Amino acid sequence: MIEQLHRLLPGIVLCVAITGLASLLQAAEVYFVGQAYLEALVLAILVGVAVRTAWMPTPRFIPGITFSAKFLLECAVVMLGASVSVATVLALGPFLLVGIASVVAMALGISLLIGHMIGLPLRMAILIACGNSICGYSAIAAVAPVIGAGSDDIAASISFTAVLGVIVVLTLPLLVPVLQLSLTQYGVLAGLTVYAVPQVLAATLPIGALSNQVGTVVKLVRVLMLGPVVLGLSLLTRDLRKTGVRTHKSGPDWRELVPWFITGFLVVLIIRSLGLVPQVALPPITQIAASLTTIAMAALGLGVDIRVVAKSGVRVTLAVTASLIVLGSISYALIRAAGMP
Repeated sequence: MIEQLHRLLPGIVLCVAITGLASLLQAAEVYFVGQAYLEALVLAILVGVAVRTAWMPTPRFIPGITFSAKFLLECAVVMLGASVSVATVLALGPFLLVGIASVVAMALGISLLIGHMIGLPLRMAILIACGNSICGYSAIAAVAPVIGAGSDDIAASISFTAVLGVIVVLTLPLLVPVLQLSLTQYGVLAGLTVYAVPQVLAATLPIGALSNQVGTVVKLVRVLMLGPVVLGLSLLTRDLRKTGVRTHKSGPDWRELVPWFITGFLVVLIIRSLGLVPQVALPPITQIAASLTTIAMAALGLGVDIRVVAKSGVRVTLAVTASLIVLGSISYALIRAAGMP
């Protein structure tokens, strides 16, 4: 055990150090411009990429970097199950619940089609589709280990999604007078299109408290869609996860079909829904999950070849932008079809 820890420690310490620097950069953003346009999670990737570009980690650091990128990320996914309860979901009513699920499903399908038409690799197309349709970098981070995505694919999809996410937060409020949206309608639109919960707050608070409340709840329900989507992908992409190597066993192994962290996510979600997780424990759990994810992103950044990311930049940008436009159009159509006040 001690020997294993000694082997992993250098790489983990490096990833934690990069995470600390990313957190300081985020704090500097808040201090100088009033809010974090790029969150620590994205900054950790960028700093990791910068470090990798200037210096190739020696074999001494590789085991800890690999451990951080895989196991710590999987632990963070498990803890995400505590972010939403079933009671919160049911409070929205059946029509809006079905509408949110339909928007996510349609956006996923169309985004995958766009990625295919542009010529993106399948893994990259899946990451972008899930990031745009569900919850940005959290969805990308959760889906990546399920489909066996590499560091380059993850870094590229998260980086371009992050930039576009900032643009959405800044421009979405401008649509209120153009589309003549009420506070409730705008809250639903923001909840369905903005990537992260903090970004929903940033996009809705300038408009009004009601928009903020509606947008946050809709966004949390959209986050909950991550569970069934990731579970479905784990069942459908078994061979993709194994990079195309097929096994010849007489029957499927459940542990291979559904990774342990997806089972853990569902178990934690059920426990939270049953009220077995104290309310006071939820903020620390969320914070720990965020920290583990950021450390994992630092590790992924350290594994990125910037030349590969740059090579796919134009196509990724086109795919992310087109997917977001589709998501916004579908969301607006739902608002009008529902006749929301």
